[in-house]
Amino acid sequence: MNAFDVRPTLDAPDDDPYLWLEDVEGERALAWAAGQSAKTLKHFSGTQFERDRAALTAIFDNRDNLPLIARRGQYLYNYWRDAGNPRGLWRRTTLAAYMKADPQWELLLDLDALAASDGEDWIWDGASVEPERRERAVLRLSRGGSDAVVHREFDLISLSFVADGFNLPEAKGYVSWLDPDTLLLSSALGNGMATRSGYARTVRLWKRDADPLTTPVIFEAGFESLKVSGHSDRTGRSERLWFIEKRAFFEKISWIGDRSGPRTQIDLPRDASWRVFGDWLAVRPRKPWTVGGTTHPADALIVISLCSFLAGGRRFETLFQPAERRSLQSFFWNDGKLINSYLVNLVPRLEMFTPGHQEWTRRVLDTLPAEGTVHVWSFDAAVHETNGEVLVCAQDPITPPQLLLFDLNAAPSLSASAILKRSPENFDASGLVVTRHEAVSIDHELIPYTQVGPANGNGDAPIHLSAYGGFGISLLPYYNS
Repeated sequence: MNAFDVRPTLDAPDDDPYLWLEDVEGERALAWAAGQSAKTLKHFSGTQFERDRAALTAIFDNRDNLPLIARRGQYLYNYWRDAGNPRGLWRRTTLAAYMKADPQWELLLDLDALAASDGEDWIWDGASVEPERRERAVLRLSRGGSDAVVHREFDLISLSFVADGFNLPEAKGYVSWLDPDTLLLSSALGNGMATRSGYARTVRLWKRDADPLTTPVIFEAGFESLKVSGHSDRTGRSERLWFIEKRAFFEKISWIGDRSGPRTQIDLPRDASWRVFGDWLAVRPRKPWTVGGTTHPADALIVISLCSFLAGGRRFETLFQPAERRSLQSFFWNDGKLINSYLVNLVPRLEMFTPGHQEWTRRVLDTLPAEGTVHVWSFDAAVHETNGEVLVCAQDPITPPQLLLFDLNAAPSLSASAILKRSPENFDASGLVVTRHEAVSIDHELIPYTQVGPANGNGDAPIHLSAYGGFGISLLPYYNS
């Protein structure tokens, strides 16, 4: 908090009778939370609750659900949970096998078996695969879903843990591979290595067989920061490292550097989103930003040469300009091209920008559903390995998700996509239609919304109304089952 923030804290309390709830691990706060949970369970318990829970469990455990994938080299990796594997299976297959109705998966790790063997309440928190040889990974295992994780190196050839590998006891943090024998370690493990929030305060250069507690610190932030992290960028001509200090939920400071530490601070608004590929920097301001004599509105998408920016240049080129009923959703790099996802009157739109010698080329990706939701992301897990192939997940409130593979460099439109998988129908949608309408607010603003109902409805019927607006996230028309 800044010097003008007068909200009470445990260090500077006022007469707030509930300030003790800020001590989230305190005995009194935990007892209060348990009491409220007991009231909730008592209120919702009963036959109908158990029926609803059983129905939802059956949906989540359906073996025909979409197995989402990420490509690393020749393999597609997936983490899968169902009724028989409640903790999950880490597995992989090939694209040819995945496209079959019943793919054959190579099992890498059975987390239920590991938890039973270790006598631990392991919850999967992800894996960081070494990007050069792809023979090793560092797994993140959480006890009971805690933010703190245990790191354990795993051999993807022998399918076993590495006894004397990159292993860490429980702590909040992450690792990022630099090469097969070097990691960037962002961990709260060690005396003085945690921020006030309990997350990593330093980034350390951790070499194989070295003691992580004494390995060199190459970046650090103050105790009051939220957390720090570091990762490598392989999209440039040579290796470069990015160091991030997160100051608050929407606030971060970034540096570019190398294995000796940060070199140059990136002079961007602390709440802006940005992505780098090669020599290009793409920025999405969260608030209006005046720079280089131009004011860029919130949620614009602007680009500049990274070399020019680091040298002091501030002449950005605008690729996307928001407007009334036109809003940016997301953007990412793939094979040196910038993919932009946005909405126009709630209708999904996609476009691709390709840098040229004089200007950027814009291509609109057509044939998207008009009454649904579309998510697009790179097929490859590592951005430096992207080759133009993306995964597309399309759905609407009465049409289950389907997963498509689309080649930005080859296919003329999304209609040429290969359908990889379709989710099962979880309810009878016959007789229902999806339509868009507008409500008029008290201040005469037109508020768009999506309606699901009978084809010939006249509006005189009870409705189930839902909405959300937290964290700048719009509630889009998903298949909700």
